[in-house]
Amino acid sequence: MAGSSPGRARALAAEHGCAWHETARELLARPDLDAVCVCVPSGLHAEIGEAALRAGKHVLVEKPLEVGLEAADRLLAAARSTGRTLGVVLQHRFDPAARYLYDSVRAGALGTLTSGHAEVAWWRSQGYYDSGQWRGTARLDGGGAVMNQGVHTLDLLQWVMGEAVEVSARTALLAHRGIDVEDTAAAVVRFASGALATVLATTAAYPGRTARLAVHGDRGSAVLDDDRMAYFHTRAEGESGEAYGAYGAGDRSAALPLRHDAERDPTGMPAAPHRDQLADFCDAVEQGRPPAVSGEEARRSLALTLALYESARTGRTVRPDGPGAP
Repeated sequence: MAGSSPGRARALAAEHGCAWHETARELLARPDLDAVCVCVPSGLHAEIGEAALRAGKHVLVEKPLEVGLEAADRLLAAARSTGRTLGVVLQHRFDPAARYLYDSVRAGALGTLTSGHAEVAWWRSQGYYDSGQWRGTARLDGGGAVMNQGVHTLDLLQWVMGEAVEVSARTALLAHRGIDVEDTAAAVVRFASGALATVLATTAAYPGRTARLAVHGDRGSAVLDDDRMAYFHTRAEGESGEAYGAYGAGDRSAALPLRHDAERDPTGMPAAPHRDQLADFCDAVEQGRPPAVSGEEARRSLALTLALYESARTGRTVRPDGPGAP
C-alpha cells in the first residue's frame, strides 16, 4: 500500500495487515505484486494507472476512468500496449436488481424502451468539500454532482438503455462555496433507439435522498431505488392495460428472485457489489478475458458526463464521443 498521506496510509496498511511503501514507485517495483487498485484523486488516474500498467501490473481504477477523454485514452492505450487488464470500479452494475433489470431489457420484457429517469438527490456538506484540497476542483475532481456522485447512476442509465447520442444540460452551483464545479445538474438524453431520459444530479438536496433509476417501455416499467427493485411490472400474456393506466399499481417486484445485501459500508453503500466486482476482476486476470466493467465500458459513461458538461457550458445539444479507437 502507498499513499500521498503517509500517516493515514501506514495506519490503513497496519489495519489490514499490508506492507506499506512511501511512494507508488516503490510499491510498483515489487515483483510479487500482480495487480493494483488506483484510488487517488480522479485527475491522477491516468498518471498512476499508466505507471502501474507499464510496470507490468493489472489495474483496477476507481470511478471515473479519468476526468478527460485524452487522459482516459492514454490509459486505454497503455493497457492495450502492455497486455495488462484494466478495469474500472462501477460496482452498481453488480447490484442484483440492476443486473435483473439489464437482463430483462435485453430479453425484451419491457418491450420498446421509451423513457427513463436517473436521479441522484444527495447532500454533501460544506465540510465534505473542505476536507480535501482536490475536492470540488475541475483539475482533480473533474466535476461535481455528476462526475463524482451521479456517474454511477448515469452509467446504469446508459448500460440499460443503450448508446446515448445526444444530451442537453444545465448546471449550477447553488448551495456550496469555494468550489469550481457544480452541485446541481439537470439534463435530457436521447438514445440511439430514440428513447428519451431525464437526469438530475445534486449534492444540494438536504438531508440527502436515495439514488433512483426508472426505465419505461411499452410492455413494462421498472424502478431501482437505493440499490433495490422498488417497482417492476411487465405485461403478461393476454394482459391489456387500462385505458388511462394503473397509476402506480401492479407492482410485482416482491415476487422477483432477488437477494438483498443487508451489509453496508461506512458510506451506506451495499458491500456485496464491491466484492463481486473485485472477484470478477481477479477472474478476468486469471482467465485472460476483459472484466465486466472494462476501461472501454467506463469510457462510455465518462464521454456522456463530459458531453453533459459541454452542453451546459455552451448551451448547445452535444453528441457524446464514441468508444476509443481499438
